[in-house]
Order: sequence, then structure tokens, then C-alpha cells
Amino acid sequence: MSNAVPAAGDPVLCLLGPTASGKTEAAIRLHERGDVDIISVDSAMVYRGLDIGSAKPAPALLARVPHALVDIRAPTDSYSVAEFVDDATRLIRDSHTAGRIPVLVGGTMLYFKCLFNGLADLPEADPAIRSRLDAEAEADGWPALHARLAVVDSQAAGRIEPTDSQRIQRALEVFELTGTPISVHQQRSAARPRYRYCSLALASDDRASLHARINQRFDTMLEQGLLDEVADLLRQPGVHTDLPSLRAVGYRQLADHLAGHCSLEQAVKDAKTATRRLAKRQFTWLRGMPDIEVVDPLDSPVFDHIHRWVGQQLGA
Repeated sequence: MSNAVPAAGDPVLCLLGPTASGKTEAAIRLHERGDVDIISVDSAMVYRGLDIGSAKPAPALLARVPHALVDIRAPTDSYSVAEFVDDATRLIRDSHTAGRIPVLVGGTMLYFKCLFNGLADLPEADPAIRSRLDAEAEADGWPALHARLAVVDSQAAGRIEPTDSQRIQRALEVFELTGTPISVHQQRSAARPRYRYCSLALASDDRASLHARINQRFDTMLEQGLLDEVADLLRQPGVHTDLPSLRAVGYRQLADHLAGHCSLEQAVKDAKTATRRLAKRQFTWLRGMPDIEVVDPLDSPVFDHIHRWVGQQLGA
């Protein structure tokens, strides 16, 4: 893929890629330039207490290399795509005003897409509909509701996993409220933002190596105390497994083990499988994004390539 950049607007550098591809290290290298502001694009890192399992940079590193939009919500809170777009847009503006370059780094592709293309005009949540859908899912299972979604919005169902309760619920809710599939609403998104988004993806065709890194990283997280981290979260008042924070990959599976639903061995296996599936979805998102330069993170001169690319985008 080539990186054809729009002609107008202030530049925003974006580092995307699947989980375990080395995005954080690349961001830190860019921070060494001394004139960039890092903005996290990660739906798990926004939550306080989700540290090990989200691969959140250590506090000492965050003190030295600040990442905006990290630790901005309690685990009992929610954080919507619309909130991200508002926050990121403000931070981008502030960075430019200060004469610096904003660098967006992360793997939550939906955040990137909505920031690039604008948000669809969607209705507010309806508690009554959500409560009914939750009850139906409790009785029939989320895969059954996913099958229902496939009937009314096959495009959305194709992008959503049958166990992704939050997105299934929202898609069905929007259809009930408007009579229009959520995928159609999303296609009517606002016009392209005024910023010049320059996107580089760290992505390798060597899936076997990526899967090996995913497995090794999860094993390392366990050694660092991930299971205790999940247990500590669940002991906090108001924290339960239906919260968006506890639906994050790795946390959900270990919470199932702590609840007695499966062995630790099975939970670890499920978490690694879920992480590989997440990486596959991230690759699918990347293939659907135009104007992205792709760099193989396994290439030894990868950081030289990134720095050259940055210079090209900034006209240096």
C-alpha cells in the first residue's frame, strides 16, 4: 500500500498495527525527536488498574515519555468512541498550537477509523432496549443475538464476533431505534477531518512469528502478575465482568477462571486464542484503510525506515 497524503491540513502521525507488533517501542523512538506528543489509541489503556494485561507502559516510562489518554477512567466507567474522538481531536489541536507534532499510537482500529472519517449520527443509548437485549442474551446466548443481527445487518455482523456482547447490543439497539442498520449510519459519517493523517502500520506477513510473540507476551504477563491484577480488579466495589473494562482480551478469560468456570490452563489457552483473533481483526481493519504505509517490524532497519517516513511526511 502506498501512502498518498492529502494535500492540506496540519500533519498527524499515526502508528497502527496488530497487538504485539512493537508500536510502543516505535513511539518511544519517535519521542526522542523531542517535538512530538504521544496520544494513546487503546481502549484498554484508558482504564486505571488494567496495566499488565493491556501492555501499558510502566509508570517510570510514562513519567519520562507521557502518553495522553492513558489511565483516564476508573474500571467501573465506560469510554465511548465518541469520547475518544472528542479527546483526541482536542489533544491534536493543543499539540499543533504548541508547535509540536501529535503522534497517535495504538491498535484500537475503530478509534482510528472514526477519527479519520468522522462519527456517524447515531442515537443515544436506550436503557430499556439494552436491558431487554441483556435478558434475551442471558436466555439464548450472544451468538443467537449475533445471528439475529446478521439477518438485519449482515455487514455489521460480518465485522463483529459472535461473543462481542457490547457491539452486538449496540448494533441491534440502533436498528430498533432507527429502522436503519448501523452499518448504513456509519457509511453516512461526517466528512473527512481537516487534519492530514499520515498513517504507518507495523505489520508482518509472518503470522507464525506474530503468534509466537503473542503467546510469549501473555506468558510474560502471567509471570508479571496478571492473574493477581485481575483478582484485585474484581475485588474493587462495583467491578464485575459485564463492564467494558473487564471485557478486554485476557482479562475476560482470567476472570472466568477466577469465577470457577474453567481451569487456569484453559483460561490461558482461551486468552491466547482470543488475542490471535484480535490480531486477525486488526489486520482486516488495516486492509480496509487506504493510504497506509506498511513496515515489517521484523526487519532489522525498521526504526530507520520509520524515521525516514516521518521526515517525508513532515517535509524534513
